[in-house]
Amino acid sequence: MSEPTFRTALIQGASRGIGLELARQLAADGTRVFGTCRQPSTAGPLRQVTPDVIRLDVEDEGTIAEATEAIGKQTDSLDLVMNVAGLLHDGELQPEKRLQDLEHEHLERLFRVNAIGPALVAKHVHRLLRHDRRAVLANLSARVGSIEDNGLGGWYGYRASKAAQNMLTRTIAIELKRKAKKAIVLALHPGTVDTDLSKPFQGNVPEDELFDVERAAEQLLTIVGKADESYHGTFRAWDDTPIPW
Repeated sequence: MSEPTFRTALIQGASRGIGLELARQLAADGTRVFGTCRQPSTAGPLRQVTPDVIRLDVEDEGTIAEATEAIGKQTDSLDLVMNVAGLLHDGELQPEKRLQDLEHEHLERLFRVNAIGPALVAKHVHRLLRHDRRAVLANLSARVGSIEDNGLGGWYGYRASKAAQNMLTRTIAIELKRKAKKAIVLALHPGTVDTDLSKPFQGNVPEDELFDVERAAEQLLTIVGKADESYHGTFRAWDDTPIPW
């Protein structure tokens, strides 16, 4: 058998959707996958993929620290870290169409999940990326987080939180260039994927631009699998084209 592309991987937000499929495809390639989620007791499908299911809530830094400690007891290095969990809507929290729709608590939660959480994961796990093999830290972003690409407006909180995530990703890349010299840090836009996150907003998406999770995960893993020094600190779409910040 050939060596897996990545020996070890951490998928943050692995209990469903893109995260679960990333874990499944990586495990099928022979990678040891550490899959995290908020409630491991209800993560049956993830447990069928990997025995290494760990509690991590991106809104609770304590769980991030505990998860990293648990992983560190089982391996001294990670070759791939992907921050997948994201928030677009949840009950009364919906994408805003106008300024009057802005809610302080909703904005705070969007930033906690989409921007602050991935940065705190990087804070705790980057020591496991500091080894002599190629390592990749990839944050799942969104094209709507591009300031330059924003021509429609709306979706204030989601756009802003993803833009903040992008800035954090770029800044992490600069620091890790000095501390983890083989690490490649990048932001990825998976496209519109047929998951619960996009379900209410798929009406105007052309059929050939709505990806199932299998295709979306395969496309993302193709990019991280070949990412080299030229990818470090960049923002790329599912088809490997660059996106302006």
